[in-house]
Formats: sequence, C-alpha cells, structure tokens
Amino acid sequence: MWRKILLKKKPEDKHPVKEISYAQMKKAIQEYSLELPKNIPLQVLIKDDLSVDHTLLLPYLKAIPKKTFYMSKETYDLFEEEERHIAVALDQVQRAVDQYIAQKKSLPIIDHDPYRKVSFFKLEQLNLIQERPEIDFFITDQEYLVTTKKPQ
Repeated sequence: MWRKILLKKKPEDKHPVKEISYAQMKKAIQEYSLELPKNIPLQVLIKDDLSVDHTLLLPYLKAIPKKTFYMSKETYDLFEEEERHIAVALDQVQRAVDQYIAQKKSLPIIDHDPYRKVSFFKLEQLNLIQERPEIDFFITDQEYLVTTKKPQ
C-alpha cells in the first residue's frame, strides 16, 4: 500500500516549471475567482505567509511558476516576490484602518488631505499599529480599502 502512495505522481509533476508574468498570474486568479462558489472567499487561494497557492491555479496557468507571488488577504492585491513586504504592510494597515473606523466612526486620514493619505499617527494613538510602514497608503472611496496608489 505504501508503495502505491509513494509511486503516485503529484498533480504538480505533470506541469512544467516556467516563468509566469504578473499579468498571467492576475488573469489566472480572475478566472479562478469566476469559477469559485459564491460562499467560498478568494482567500482560500492565499497561504498563511501570503503566498498564492499556485496548485489551485494549475488548470489556468498550465505550469508551476518559477517565482512566488503574494496576495493581500484584506484587499486581494497581487504582488511579485520582491514586493512581499507591501502585501504584509497592506494587510496590517487595512486591519488597523478597519478597527479605527469601528472605534472612531471616522477615517484615519491626515487632516484636510485631499488624497486621503492614511495617518499613521492616528493609528498609533489607538495602538492599532506597532511600527510605521515605509510606504504611504491611501483610503479609497470603494469600501474604504487601503491602497498604495495615490489618487489622481
């Protein structure tokens, strides 16, 4: 019995390892999300370390990515390997912003900032973040999601 288990090929063995672009990964995730049952969140695709579980995307990618992609559990933004720190910071700041809004019933933005830049000072005042990220974050109009993209 053990012999059968050991000789059994993993699903990954059928697929080549190759370069997968950001656009290809994003497209595969979109296709996967369209087929996901409504009661299952896209978060099932994200591992604890925020890496994307490429095994679930094999039917769409037809390959195993050479590099690891990361995804925010809070906003579902996708990042390449070298930007993993942004995914981590984004999740921390999004959770802090959500808690701030729940407590204060207002947005934790720098006063009178037309771009709605997140005020790390306001988040620190309520002990919602322990250290300031090195990147600026902004709050969108859409469900008060946090983003690194400065509004136009």
